[in-house]
Amino acid sequence: MTGGLLISVPQQQAAAAPNLIKNPGFETPGADAGDMPECWSQEGWGDNDFDFAVVEDAHSGTKAMKVELTRRVDGDRKAMITGSEACAPQVTEDVQYDLSLWYKSTTPDTSVTLFRKDATDGWGYWTDLKTLPLSEGYAETSVRTPPIPPGTTQITWGVSVYGIGSVTTDDYVMEEVEAPAPPVDCDETPEECAGGTWEVLPIKNPVRSMHSVVLHNGKVLLIAGSGNDPTRFEAGTFDTVVYDPEDGSYTDVDTPADMFCAGHVQLSDGKVLVMSGTKGYEEPGTGVGYQGYKDSYIFDPETEAYTKTNDMNDGHWYPSATLMGNGDVLSFGGLREDSSGSVTADRWSAEENRWLSMNEVNQTWSFWGLYPAMHLMQDGRLFYSGSHVFGNGLPGTGASIYDYDANTITDVPGLQRKDERDQSASVLLPPAQDQKVMIMGGGNNASNPEANRLTDIIDLKEANPAYRNGPLLPQGKVDQGDGPVAQSGDQGKMYVSAVLLPDGNVLETGGALHDRADPVYSASLFDPQTETFAKVPADPEPRGYHSSAFLLPDGRVMTNGDNPGNGSWNHNVSVYTPPYLLKGDRPEITSLINNEWKYGDTQRITVDRPIVKASLIKPAAVTHSSDPNQRYVDLPLTVDGNNIDLNVTTNPNIAPPGWYMLFAVDANGVPSVAEWVKLGGPAALEVSSSHVHDFAGSPEMSAKTLPEKRESAPVSPTLSGCDRHYGTANVCVPTAFPKSVAATTAARCEWLDKHDYGRLKVNGKEDPLKLDPNGDGKACTKADLKQKPEKPQKPGKPEKPEKPEKERTR
Repeated sequence: MTGGLLISVPQQQAAAAPNLIKNPGFETPGADAGDMPECWSQEGWGDNDFDFAVVEDAHSGTKAMKVELTRRVDGDRKAMITGSEACAPQVTEDVQYDLSLWYKSTTPDTSVTLFRKDATDGWGYWTDLKTLPLSEGYAETSVRTPPIPPGTTQITWGVSVYGIGSVTTDDYVMEEVEAPAPPVDCDETPEECAGGTWEVLPIKNPVRSMHSVVLHNGKVLLIAGSGNDPTRFEAGTFDTVVYDPEDGSYTDVDTPADMFCAGHVQLSDGKVLVMSGTKGYEEPGTGVGYQGYKDSYIFDPETEAYTKTNDMNDGHWYPSATLMGNGDVLSFGGLREDSSGSVTADRWSAEENRWLSMNEVNQTWSFWGLYPAMHLMQDGRLFYSGSHVFGNGLPGTGASIYDYDANTITDVPGLQRKDERDQSASVLLPPAQDQKVMIMGGGNNASNPEANRLTDIIDLKEANPAYRNGPLLPQGKVDQGDGPVAQSGDQGKMYVSAVLLPDGNVLETGGALHDRADPVYSASLFDPQTETFAKVPADPEPRGYHSSAFLLPDGRVMTNGDNPGNGSWNHNVSVYTPPYLLKGDRPEITSLINNEWKYGDTQRITVDRPIVKASLIKPAAVTHSSDPNQRYVDLPLTVDGNNIDLNVTTNPNIAPPGWYMLFAVDANGVPSVAEWVKLGGPAALEVSSSHVHDFAGSPEMSAKTLPEKRESAPVSPTLSGCDRHYGTANVCVPTAFPKSVAATTAARCEWLDKHDYGRLKVNGKEDPLKLDPNGDGKACTKADLKQKPEKPQKPGKPEKPEKPEKERTR
């Protein structure tokens, strides 16, 4: 959620309005003997022994409330304001409220917890705001709510106790914060003020990078490896550069192996773990597809050099890479050294700084596909969103929850057209505490339909989570070889990028209508609170296959890459200035006392002007539209003039350990330049237990039956969607042309010509697409087009796709 509202004293004070809490000191008893005090209720869940008692040990008056846990396996207990029309405070949308109370405690395992009543959905958990430090005597604590979400009519709150010990509370206060109405100061055109601007930088990216990692020193690691260029692969020429946004420079880095299509993740110490890569390209006519090696490397931002780690247990070309709450990394999927599908789960141990051996890692023997988007949930499980790369989705519903400890996989329903989410974008929506995941767009490189406009949203706070339909992606312009024209019908995009912004919105940008072809020029901002899109200007450069988009520490968004099927590469770099940077001066974090944070901390900053929220944003480690570790973590605020106390979650599954960008945002939505803070680490993880909620704990669907132990899963060598009978290994003649292209030599050659494929050599004697009817080994020559045309299929009727591999399962 968004954070609190600060404005310099005396500009912004809690209003002199009355305390909104009824019976704030527990002085009025309940209607019947033995009842809780009027307007207070006993709440909680889980396996624990507890006691609620009205005691005379009061801060003021004669009564206080004591909640105690004497045994706990899981769950919590809390005295909450009764969620009735008479007792729960009425609230106003987009307004903030200051909450305070007096307490004494014998356990550090506490949290100020809020519930909200939605006009449509009724009561539900909202968020945890802060942890109460231990206190032998009475101490006051206060915190500001996020702005009230749309549709909320009432809230209720109290102190959750989730550890052995007790908390005694008294004198609750809830006051409305008088929000300022700062003027919007924008000197640009109305269109720019509303939608921001794009700039194509004068200096081009020197390498064919499809991996982008924002480092904690503000620079950007750009990994190309062989860059989808077989000549460079054969020569052993592999590229990495470090880009410095401050001066626009690129620094070469010695690259020891082909990290083209590897996996990568930032470790808790800020180093980058790079796993697998390309051992070999497809070999036409041999049945051998792309091959992934077992090698793994760590990139150190300080030395700008790679060092080798121990090997993974299997090759993983296009693997997942999910950072866990203890700093470990789980990796699934991809292709092995023999180009079959990897069914091996690999786990990097943060404590031992190595890949664990096979017998130390739970195995499901399941093939999760390529770049499966695996999001860490607040209880430590993984949510596979259904977003992936290449071909169909997984059998079943296409999305599932994986419990590593129990080693179970349980499907979740509702994902639309699961077999057309190839290179969709999958993102944990802001804030991470809300536990909502959104998937946008997608296509299918095997059947090659027009990419879709679909979005789906799932709330992982629900007991039985299921996807529901989200709003359609806004349409833009598409270039199918004759210049950009307006999209029509159901045309959407695959290769879409999604970037979390410091104002809590999500930028979606880039994409293409078909497999490695037909760029779509559109961009929009998604508001997770209203679940609506607002169109903004499009990146002027095409951004399809092998493109990336990511947030810079100054609040802008950088995009690079584009690798269409003709094998070319776009070296131009674009930078998007969101509209929030055109609305006057930016707030500044003038003091950051400490940049090494622990879970459950209260960390103080000083700002030079009013702010309404603060957040930690995990820096990007993105490739192929996939960055499942990207997350926006809300930092609830306690406000004392220009001094702001930031309340850090106790749960490392909400914010896995590592470096984050800290942003402070004013009432105009204008963010500060980010400060870098390092969260967690082994010492911090030992401080306190986490307040983990029982969300998604009992899905209606039963866990899947896992496959028997096996070496691998069969994968077709045409999984990449490219017919390697034509051209070189970096040229992708589609195995299935778009449906609008008739299955004739003339129509296919016309499409290839429009898309700048040039002269194509035929590899071997086979000509499955009938591009070389005269058999001279050259496709689409004048002589080929003079051959007697074959009887065409009806336009729009695709060739029968290859039957999906039965073993592409879990």
